[in-house]
Amino acid sequence: MYQTLITPTQLRALPIEHLVILDCRFQLEQADYGRAAYDAGHIPHAHYLHLDYHLSGSKTGSNGRHPLPDSSRFATDMGAIGISTDTQVVVYDDAAGQYAARAWWLLRWLGHSAVAVLDGGFAAWLAAGGESCSDAAQRHPCRFGYHPALTTTVSVDEVMANLNKPEFTVVDARSAERYHGQGETLDPVAGHIPGALNRFFMQNLQADKRFKSAEVLRAEWQQLLGEEMAPDNIVHQCGSGVTACHNLLAMEHAGLTGSRLYPGSWSEWCSDAERPVERSESRC
Repeated sequence: MYQTLITPTQLRALPIEHLVILDCRFQLEQADYGRAAYDAGHIPHAHYLHLDYHLSGSKTGSNGRHPLPDSSRFATDMGAIGISTDTQVVVYDDAAGQYAARAWWLLRWLGHSAVAVLDGGFAAWLAAGGESCSDAAQRHPCRFGYHPALTTTVSVDEVMANLNKPEFTVVDARSAERYHGQGETLDPVAGHIPGALNRFFMQNLQADKRFKSAEVLRAEWQQLLGEEMAPDNIVHQCGSGVTACHNLLAMEHAGLTGSRLYPGSWSEWCSDAERPVERSESRC
């Protein structure tokens, strides 16, 4: 059972009878990109999941750019493509793993432990000699089995209350520029949640977009957080709750288990002018 990362070689060795592969390719600036890329060629037997339609819920204008989907609806969607209790799920994209990590986190949110991100994504699959096909995957509907959540969330109210009486540490997965309030292009307000630390999610990767080793990740995260800080006192956020899942995955892979997600993230936080904002005038 793979629970964090899986290599192309390991994926090729898995029996298809108890395997579901999810293609999560997406681009923020071109919402139809992922589906078109899937239709042009994907890992055999993979099903396509769209960030906006499958991996997110309805936006209200104050709950962020990618609010969590309704858990019952998401469970129904997963059962419809054949994910049951004993199914090994493998998710991938062709970016840096951030969209795949969102699907990974959502399945863990519903208590499904056998889910892993393909390390290096679609490019690594092809480089390892993996095949690509354009045939739609066959569906084998079943009942998705609910289990106790393997990961949890905190609300915007909890983050707000934490400012005055800190009980957890927030880690912002956005780039240093956006964290410091410089060059913001996605959200109407620039800056970060007061007191938040910064760990750009791309720092979890090597130059080839594969994850750093568990040992290196553990050392880097402990340097940021301090060796005495418990992982369950860490809350991850980003712009909209997507790339924060990448940091969650990195910590889990490093053996630093139990951190949480603030799903609304900066796009929810900055939607209310009453919430405080920190900025830095220095260069990043």
